[in-house]
Amino acid sequence: MTWLGPIPHLALRSLLNRRLTAGLTVLAVALSVTLFLGVEKIRLGARSSFDNTISSTDLIVGARSGAINLLLYSVFRVGDATNNISWRSVQDIQQHPDIAWTIPLSLGDSMQGFRVLGTTNAYFEHYKYGRKQPLSFAQGAPFKDLFDTVVGAEVAHSLSLHVGDPLIVAHGLGNTSFALHDNLPFEVAGILEPTGTPLDRTVHVSLAGLEAVHRGWESGRQKQTGEDADDLRSIAPSLEPASITALLVGLKSRVATLKLQRQINEYQKEPLLAIIPGVALSQLWDVVSVAERALSAIAGFVIIIGLMVLLTSLFTSLNERRREMALLRALGARPWHIAALLTSEATLLAGVGSLLGVCLVNGLLYASAPIIETHYGVTLNSLAPGAYDGLIVLLVTVAGFILGLLPAALAYRRSLADGLTVRL
Repeated sequence: MTWLGPIPHLALRSLLNRRLTAGLTVLAVALSVTLFLGVEKIRLGARSSFDNTISSTDLIVGARSGAINLLLYSVFRVGDATNNISWRSVQDIQQHPDIAWTIPLSLGDSMQGFRVLGTTNAYFEHYKYGRKQPLSFAQGAPFKDLFDTVVGAEVAHSLSLHVGDPLIVAHGLGNTSFALHDNLPFEVAGILEPTGTPLDRTVHVSLAGLEAVHRGWESGRQKQTGEDADDLRSIAPSLEPASITALLVGLKSRVATLKLQRQINEYQKEPLLAIIPGVALSQLWDVVSVAERALSAIAGFVIIIGLMVLLTSLFTSLNERRREMALLRALGARPWHIAALLTSEATLLAGVGSLLGVCLVNGLLYASAPIIETHYGVTLNSLAPGAYDGLIVLLVTVAGFILGLLPAALAYRRSLADGLTVRL
């Protein structure tokens, strides 16, 4: 029988004999692979979540500031607008012959830490996310009454809301507010299906309803107007906002996108900015790409550290195993058999460790995916091991084999020098 057959088996039995040291080495490699793949999967999940937040919207119009800033506060509910768009300008834009639909957005209020968005029923008709997926309702329907509200899936889950429940909006942002619109409560009319986007954490109200609860707040403090909910319902058609935060625009033909963008950017009545969502998103990734690369590099160094632990373990065990090597020589093993044994051990440790790391990262992400989505808005689309995981396992295993050549070369030289007698 040749030694090429028994060597892997012998390497496995040798590792089992040193199970504590081998187990700790495998764990070090597994944890390093877990951290690396975890960072990569969450990074890709975050990018995918951002990319899938809005689709089929050709232009976003806001006050002139920066493209990334406009994208962040209008789509991702991050930050605040530097200024608003006047309602007169909105009406001018809506009359453009190339425009098929518009969705006005008005931000500024909150509800127990969730952003409140004023809009119209066009939002539920035309807004799309992911791969042009329309919004759908888990319960209820869009606005019908002045004080109807539609909440995202996470809002409903976190606050245990159901259709028909009252909801009080707070003036301004923050988790805690002492300026509540409690004199005019809203009522939950609908709950959206989960989307994995900021919509899940948004409370949607009608523009007219938002205008109604702000009557008397023109000076920044509430003044009694003597109007109750029924009075405001009677004048609902006249409740137009003086300004809004942003405007989503869909065109009849995308060929006109650049032309309309230039016309809006050159609008004379007030300074406006029109951005193409995909272009602005690319600019956002350019800004954060340095941090992404740095994070990936740090995770990659962790794998290197794990492999260094493997190499240290093999070198440390060499002196302790010189009698074992001499015994193998006495049984007929040649020096290269000794080298092959150590290389096989290194390959087994790296391979088993990387496989365990893949299992760990996918198991941990599967268990924590709902928490990550709820608290950070990152949807992890694919939690099953894929080709990338297999590639990492292969690369780590090959790296283990290459690193194993170093102690194997040393063991080869010692085996030639020691012969059958070990001089310690």
